[in-house]
Amino acid sequence: MPLQSEIHDQPLVLERLLHNQRPVVEQIAAAIRQRGVQYAFLAARGTSDNAGRYANYLWGAHNRLPLALATPSLFTYYGQPPRLRGALVVGVSQSGQSPDIVGVVEEGRRQGCLTLAITNEPASPLAQAAELVLDIQAGEETAVAATKTYTAQLMAIAMLSAALEGQASRWQELSAVPGWAAQALALEDEIARMAQRYRYMSQCAVIGRGFNYATAFEWSLKLKELTYVVADPYSSADFLHGPIAMVTQGFPVLAVAPQGKVFGSLMELLERLQAGRAELVVVSDAHEALAIAQSPITLPAGIPEWLSPLVSILPAQLFAFHLTRVKGYNPESPRSLQKVTETQ
Repeated sequence: MPLQSEIHDQPLVLERLLHNQRPVVEQIAAAIRQRGVQYAFLAARGTSDNAGRYANYLWGAHNRLPLALATPSLFTYYGQPPRLRGALVVGVSQSGQSPDIVGVVEEGRRQGCLTLAITNEPASPLAQAAELVLDIQAGEETAVAATKTYTAQLMAIAMLSAALEGQASRWQELSAVPGWAAQALALEDEIARMAQRYRYMSQCAVIGRGFNYATAFEWSLKLKELTYVVADPYSSADFLHGPIAMVTQGFPVLAVAPQGKVFGSLMELLERLQAGRAELVVVSDAHEALAIAQSPITLPAGIPEWLSPLVSILPAQLFAFHLTRVKGYNPESPRSLQKVTETQ
């Protein structure tokens, strides 16, 4: 199946991107420094928007670069784009075709901003609109549900962060990602068996925080577009501000909780959910988090928190793929969807 094959392509895709595109990323970082960029303004939709959520945390935490997620409708329907002086205007799109994302980048360039396209199609309208182009080199992705283009976007964002930071240790950590990805994908048989338990799941909450706030959104999106489960993503903090009230005995909560600075917050929530007898699926490298889950998914040991989203999404993709098959749906043709969505 193309989707399953593309999920397993990801270690090779990530390794190729690291090997081939580092010089390009270093040039982009040099241009950003030269232009005195004050903040990033990022436009994306769907899966690419979730990659933008990762950039929001990573570039802020490691590069002290504030990031604003664009509202493309201001540029298209309302015709009232904000002033972007001092911005690095970034368009992130697998296909580079969506007119609203292209429009944001075109306006950024019109206002004299440095513009960057992160895309799998270097000849696309988005790439043509931008001054700088980072080709994620994921190869053709035929499955409707994006998998390898998502993790390649994350890798591109992480590589740019490392180049801006200028520390060799960051690149060394990045070089280990393809190996960790392969280890995570080796859990497929276990995850396929686990998915049987959730055959009749119709709704759930998906929890992440910090760098993995993006992972919660992307896992939720994969569940919605493939399994048609009503999957709502939350940070562990936001979940406490109201949504936790919907959790009753047996309510499914899917959590991404690797070790790191936000782990304590996530663990407190998981323990509270366990006490309320929620049904827990937990992706983690921490024994205490895995021990309280009905369905624990173990991440490889030693992944730095800033890189964990590149690995933690992989078992989530497998979970969504196998749950789709368990429910009797076709993962290659999700209803009402097409590969390229062009929005204004």
